[in-house]
Amino acid sequence: MEFIDYYKVLGLNKSATTADIKKAYRKLARKFHPDLNPNDTAAQQKFQQVNEANEVLSDPDKRKKYDQYGKDWQHADAFEEAKKQQRAQGFGGQRTYSSGGQGFDESQFSDFFESMFGGGGGFSGGGRRQTAQFKGQDLNATLRLNLTDVLESQKQTISIGDKKIRLTIPAGVEDGQTIKIKGYGGEGMQGGPKGDLYITFEIFNNTQFKRLESDLYSTKEISLYTALLGGEITADTLTGKVKLKVKPETQNDTKVKLKGKGLPKYKKENQHGDLYITYKITLPKNLSEKEKELFTELSKLR
Repeated sequence: MEFIDYYKVLGLNKSATTADIKKAYRKLARKFHPDLNPNDTAAQQKFQQVNEANEVLSDPDKRKKYDQYGKDWQHADAFEEAKKQQRAQGFGGQRTYSSGGQGFDESQFSDFFESMFGGGGGFSGGGRRQTAQFKGQDLNATLRLNLTDVLESQKQTISIGDKKIRLTIPAGVEDGQTIKIKGYGGEGMQGGPKGDLYITFEIFNNTQFKRLESDLYSTKEISLYTALLGGEITADTLTGKVKLKVKPETQNDTKVKLKGKGLPKYKKENQHGDLYITYKITLPKNLSEKEKELFTELSKLR
């Protein structure tokens, strides 16, 4: 198995914080997204690597295993269990297997299990062979949705190999968020439990709004006259248009909050974020001579 440095894929080092990983992932996922790079196999391959790196490094438990075991991090549980059985069964020696961040050599794993279990089984103190059970490999998948798809909870059927899995996607799921479906991973070894399936969501923003968790942000142009004298305007939300009253003498970059007009809050029934609208004042163009005279008079009054 070729070793892929997930930190290098995201342009980070091992000291990167969770926020650093999330930020780097979002930037690269957008850059190499298949929708923006049609028929570009190199970009698609890079996109898959970025997703794979995020799925591992954004999960604290997986990241810990990856930092310790490198490319063989998925075998970490089996390796730790094997070491416990080695100690319990009285096997001597101080053999240490350390990846140094580069992963185990495949032959080291083979030699280790062979020496411990003689090809899969160990002996108890009474000479009876016992079987070591190991959990199956976890699987990872990516599900792409539009931002407007997360306004309500929905059911979808996805295919993983020859399996079809029907799942409920909660409203308000975030870009880069990963959920676990227990028992839908690879088959266990020696009668061990199945692995789990981890689904990471990629949310494509198909709206004019900027998203920050469950809150939305947008800008709205208003005329100079509306800003000075006040008035009523119409603004867009995700669920339709609303009328807003603009106060007289409204300043440029004034921000107003529309409570509850944001996205649903993840797994919080009937709770929504807010929509923040920033006013941008537009100045009149192509003034007539009369308008220029009036503005001149106004400037003299000030």
